[in-house]
Amino acid sequence: MTEGRTGEEPADLTAPEQRMWQAFRTGSVCDLSARAAGVDDPFGDRGWGPERSVRAQVVALLLLHGPPPVPGRVSSLKLRGVRITGRLDLSGGTVEPYVELQACRFDSEVQLSEARFVTLRLVRCAIPRLDAARLHTEGDLHLPRCRVARGIRLTDAQIGTDLLISQAVVQRDSKGRAIAADGMSVAQDFQAELLETYGEVSLRGAKVGVSMSLRGAKLVNQWGRRALNAPQLTVERTLYLTSIALDAGTGDPTSTPPYGTGQTPTRGGRAQLFECRGGLRLDDGRFGDAADFYGARFILTEEQEVSLRRIQTPELRFVGEKPERGRVVLSGAKVVKLVDRPTSWPGPGRLAIEGFVYDNLAPRGHFPLTRRLEWLTAATPEYSPEPYERLATVLRASGEDADAREVLLAKQRRRRATLPPAAKAWGYLQDWTVAYGYRPGRAALWMLVLWAAGSVLFAGHDPAPVKPGEHPQWNAVLYALDLLLPVIDLGQQGHWKVQGGWQWGAAALVMLGWILATTVAAGASRLLRRG
Repeated sequence: MTEGRTGEEPADLTAPEQRMWQAFRTGSVCDLSARAAGVDDPFGDRGWGPERSVRAQVVALLLLHGPPPVPGRVSSLKLRGVRITGRLDLSGGTVEPYVELQACRFDSEVQLSEARFVTLRLVRCAIPRLDAARLHTEGDLHLPRCRVARGIRLTDAQIGTDLLISQAVVQRDSKGRAIAADGMSVAQDFQAELLETYGEVSLRGAKVGVSMSLRGAKLVNQWGRRALNAPQLTVERTLYLTSIALDAGTGDPTSTPPYGTGQTPTRGGRAQLFECRGGLRLDDGRFGDAADFYGARFILTEEQEVSLRRIQTPELRFVGEKPERGRVVLSGAKVVKLVDRPTSWPGPGRLAIEGFVYDNLAPRGHFPLTRRLEWLTAATPEYSPEPYERLATVLRASGEDADAREVLLAKQRRRRATLPPAAKAWGYLQDWTVAYGYRPGRAALWMLVLWAAGSVLFAGHDPAPVKPGEHPQWNAVLYALDLLLPVIDLGQQGHWKVQGGWQWGAAALVMLGWILATTVAAGASRLLRRG
């Protein structure tokens, strides 16, 4: 290409390039489409000839050293239905004009590393690869409905306002990553609704200034361990990994995003789940309002995990489908409110909640205590007291004292299985008698039964006094009660000579009374410590 001086039109421009050059100066759209759906599809098999092709060198010349605008107009590059031949390389350059390409096709990769833009919008474009490491934009970066054959790289990119990649389809690069955006910073929203990726999406240490939405996205990585790898991700508001309701065809495919995404989220329409085919890692993430998994589906292998280790958020909404394989790990996570339902959690051995701290429970639908205890059992294949004590604390704080006692009783029963035989036998005795002190009514019932039995036993007995003339009147009912109550003296036990079988009966009442009193005292002590 014959290079012209800055702002001058090169002498060897083709007819399509001349149209693009003039449209740039007036800020109008250079539309080279054929107005036929089968021909204009940028993802179709039909080739686009020279009548709708421009060279990447000319595009770069316009963006980096373009001509001044026509007086009264603002220069901008707006292309529709254009084929860009050659490699578009703007690395390290500063692009001041507004850039919007719709339904365009790139023959080679787009190189934007360390480039600076005001706003860049590529809508429904076919791109072999997009390398935009350390890209800086003052405004938006939009890539909706694009198809990228060998991955998108946005490592350490800084997006001044919004990042939009909704409905894009991105294949993996040579390293197995569909999107590599470690250290990326988005000042406002990151919208990736209905995104499809085939390879790992890496967002390690990324920061989003408002919300991040992957509603209805499909993340697939059958070649590696994780489909979404985002440890230390920070989202100032809410992370949405949820389903989305759609009303197909309401969007305008020729309009500027967000209206040009083709399908619009609606309430009450058909739903598309968020689907993750591969492991998901959000370890050490920070989410300012909530982490939402409503309507999420995880398809894992036995070795893969939904890893939420040490995340912190005011609200965790784990209300998706139960993973049939793999594990869900919440170890060390800290949330204020846990929103869940019993059908969202995996079975025994596939849930880990060691050190998981939550302050409130807000289940969706019916979540009885028996199912909640099954949830704890699934999370603790080996006995651990902390999950039981955490649940009991939360229930007690919400006024459910009876349920809190049932949880602590379940904890003692799990603990009993780890004890040696003698301690285990003592545990069974405590359980049968007073349920480790967590059911005080049972102790009162046993006392009444033993008191009645003792009263009947001694009703037909007339013992001799220890000291004649210095004894109260014989009362079998008070005598039986005096034997059962340790420490308390009702003035009967020490004044009568009880011998033979009567003596054995009295000894049995004394021993049973001490056992009941000891177990009740132990249970009361545990309740006082927990309270």
